Amino acid sequence: ASVQETNYKMPDWRIYSTTDMVHWKDYGTRLSPRTFAWATGDAYAAQCVYRNGKFYWFVATFHKKDDNSQGGAAIGVAVSDHPTGPFKDAIGKALIVNEMTKDKPHAWDDIDPTVFIDDDKQAYLYWGNLSCRWVKLKANMTELAGPITVLNIKNYIEGPWVYKRKKLYYLVYASAGTKPEMIEYCTAPSATGPWTYRGIIQENVPNSFTTHPGIADYKGKSYFFYHNGALPTGGSYRRSICVDELHYNKDGSIQPIVQTTQGVAPTK
Repeated sequence: ASVQETNYKMPDWRIYSTTDMVHWKDYGTRLSPRTFAWATGDAYAAQCVYRNGKFYWFVATFHKKDDNSQGGAAIGVAVSDHPTGPFKDAIGKALIVNEMTKDKPHAWDDIDPTVFIDDDKQAYLYWGNLSCRWVKLKANMTELAGPITVLNIKNYIEGPWVYKRKKLYYLVYASAGTKPEMIEYCTAPSATGPWTYRGIIQENVPNSFTTHPGIADYKGKSYFFYHNGALPTGGSYRRSICVDELHYNKDGSIQPIVQTTQGVAPTK
């Protein structure tokens, strides 16, 4: 967003890569809401996952009024043979539309998709604003394989991130905390729960009332991605990406995230 902007403004999705966690290559815009004929408006949170030789980019944007939806937030899927594209709309329509989720009245609740593929190759989609939902995906990654389930997650706001470490499943999310937004998490013995609340792992970030989690393991270390508004001219609608190390206790619980201004050291 511009310095003067009073709302979220992100026209496209971009790709960056790194081999040392410090130096990043910018591939520029590789996907846009314009890629989806049914979409209108801006680009919202997204996640790309690899399966069977293809890269599936699950994105949140808004839906035009048409025969499939009367509008509101929606989740689409783009696909490519390469991590940097070119990406195309995988199915020519939205995977999730507002009419499919009626537990919340607002039209922009279907945002922030995260996708997890379990050890048995079953894929799951989790998403939602003010309501955390999940559904099984078919092996083709572009069709639902069951009903949508709504979870009751303590302090949940949005931005879920799901993964498995050892025998424990983690659901990390942007939360109300003691003052929105913070990052809290739950753990479970399976991808479908039951989810046990584990507490706050990240406090408020500088100069931004939102923060979203992204967690990745690389070269033997775990990394916690988030955003703040700490750069010059930054703010809640002009946010910047941060990464710090993530550490676990012996029992699998996550240690509180230490937010730094220098970021992480180069990997070996």
